[in-house]
Amino acid sequence: MEEKTLHVLEYPKVLEKLAGYCAFAGSAELARQLRPTADIEMARRWLGETSEGVRLLSTRPDLTIGGVRDVRAAVDLARHGGVLPPADLLDVKSTLIAARTLTRTFERLHDQFPLICEIVGRIPPPSGLIDTITRAISDRGEVLDSASDRLAVIRRDMRIAHDRLMSRLQRMVSDPKNASLLQEALITQRDGRYVIPLRAEFKGRIKAIVHDQSASGATLFVEPLAVVEANNQYREMLLAERDEERRILAELSLQVAMQATVIEMTVTTISDLDLAFARSKYAFDMAATEPVLHEIRGRRSSKHPGSLIRLYQARHPLLDARSVVPIDVELDEQTYGLIVTGPNTGGKTV
Repeated sequence: MEEKTLHVLEYPKVLEKLAGYCAFAGSAELARQLRPTADIEMARRWLGETSEGVRLLSTRPDLTIGGVRDVRAAVDLARHGGVLPPADLLDVKSTLIAARTLTRTFERLHDQFPLICEIVGRIPPPSGLIDTITRAISDRGEVLDSASDRLAVIRRDMRIAHDRLMSRLQRMVSDPKNASLLQEALITQRDGRYVIPLRAEFKGRIKAIVHDQSASGATLFVEPLAVVEANNQYREMLLAERDEERRILAELSLQVAMQATVIEMTVTTISDLDLAFARSKYAFDMAATEPVLHEIRGRRSSKHPGSLIRLYQARHPLLDARSVVPIDVELDEQTYGLIVTGPNTGGKTV
């Protein structure tokens, strides 16, 4: 069918409405790409999937595709050597968990919903990537100590170094001799270094490195020389932690890349499944009925196309079902042409 004809029939608007029923970007993209087919078996399959989905959602209204995300862009980045952030890795994990849950759910429903189950059956079996990501990344997107032995050691030593640094600074700000020199008895940070707020008029009274000053100029944020080495050690450990976290993320990204084909196939298959669910939800909300399709028979005459059309209580899908007046249209074996005129109320489009 020509794109111009589809545009005149407002077909893209119907697809956009269908896309609104989709649960994630992958299936919404497929919805917008749908085109009529001349393959009757394909059309019957689509209709059958939609009808099964209506029955399924009527009995299992809580059934969803779960935490599936369209992770194909992230997977492609990993395939090309990119390092994925924790959020993307969690999306991959969530998608694989949802796929595993769907597979387990539909194992018991094959006899009732064979066409839907056939789609689910294309989901690849789960891999060990779920457990690998779980051991390394928390649900809040933090790299866990359990991600590597080295990271656990670095963080343990870093906590010890931080406690020593804080203890030394705390003794300084709590020392009565320094009370009059400080703007406040607190410890803060500037440029990643721990500092104390020295009153500007007492500059030099505490041997220190100036890192910043307040907007008024009354306060200098200084790093006492007595803690420079401790600050250095803590900063070095922070950098070591950052490097190890990045190494872990790179290793996880490599594993994602190694399973890129499986993950992409999972997303594609669940997109097909969610599109079937979206068609079912749309059909249910419209109170639609599955049409019966028959193959075109031999021509009745040189002009007759050999097909019959019978539409009962047909309604324009973009009009309010509560107010639209449905119509019947029948082109029997003697009728092969129909001219429709009248005001713009939706009937001619049907």
